[in-house]
Amino acid sequence: MKYKQRKKALILLEDGTIFYGKSIGKDGTAFGEVCFNTGTTGYQEIFTDPSYYGQLMVTTNAHIGNYGTKEDEMESDNVKIAGLICKNFSFEYSRPAADDSLENFFERYNTLAIADVDTRALVSYIRDSGAMNAVISTEVEDINSLKKQLAEQPNMKGLELASKVSTKEPYYFGDENATYKIAALDIGIKKNILRNLAKRDAYIKVFPYNSKFEDLEAFNPDGYFLSNGPGDPEPLVEAQAVAKEIIARNKPLFGICLGHQVIALANGISTYKMHNGHRGINHPVKNLITGKGEITSQNHGFAINREETEANENVEITHVHLNDNTVAGIKIKDKNCFSVQYHPEASPGPNDSVYLFDQFIENIKNN
Repeated sequence: MKYKQRKKALILLEDGTIFYGKSIGKDGTAFGEVCFNTGTTGYQEIFTDPSYYGQLMVTTNAHIGNYGTKEDEMESDNVKIAGLICKNFSFEYSRPAADDSLENFFERYNTLAIADVDTRALVSYIRDSGAMNAVISTEVEDINSLKKQLAEQPNMKGLELASKVSTKEPYYFGDENATYKIAALDIGIKKNILRNLAKRDAYIKVFPYNSKFEDLEAFNPDGYFLSNGPGDPEPLVEAQAVAKEIIARNKPLFGICLGHQVIALANGISTYKMHNGHRGINHPVKNLITGKGEITSQNHGFAINREETEANENVEITHVHLNDNTVAGIKIKDKNCFSVQYHPEASPGPNDSVYLFDQFIENIKNN
């Protein structure tokens, strides 16, 4: 076990509340919206998920880093969280398949992390008070300066972040001789989504967040996909225009998470920032079409308005979250379009939702 002298560090919430801990190694300051994930595994996937861009991640599991990191478990090309807050940070790891320690992983990607935090108290406070901006820092003697800097940080409501994580240029994924061609709009896409589509005999062209329908159409795809991603969906007017055009032409369309919210907005359904988002790997969802329950992986801080969805004669609610009855899935009536708020590509144990990729391919086949 590695023991080292570590600097005192703090978490300062925008309402002035302070929690203390110790730095993992890197000194400095990081700002973001503080949120928590309840998963017991999958920390590397969480840290590299583009949907978490701009967020300070509190992990509720007591031990982080104990099974190291592995290159092929990245969900993007680098770390996307603004910083990590945890209870016990494991400098040593015990998984034979791992490539490296989480400590070295964070050093490589210049990520600030603090441990020895009372995460139970912090999460309890966030649950009651709601998600808010925060700062983590080793500059514990200059709290007034941190407060001033924190007050200048933008609120997640109204914040467009897809442009920060989207590809700059189109690229291809999969076998070019595959049976199906899919155009994917990257507003924060995860690698495992691409893997799930490719293994279903699809060749994918991934487009930047601000691409127009004509750009996607030029690929002559059999189906269209709107990805997950970070931030508020409302500012993504270009993506909403793409969704409207695809739906108007009745092309096969599938959306996940942020893509789901964009499809809702394209159909006149508003979105809202949740008091606390859904972030974890055991969220219960009911499929209203089959009547079956699903244990799902979720990661979102925004949701679509249920009342407006129920009142929209063109939209059917297909899935609901059983903890709070928020909308977890929709389909557009008489159109080849459906979407879900959760992550079927994330299979941390349960594989209850992977059928959604098969459903998308079936829609393409039957188009």
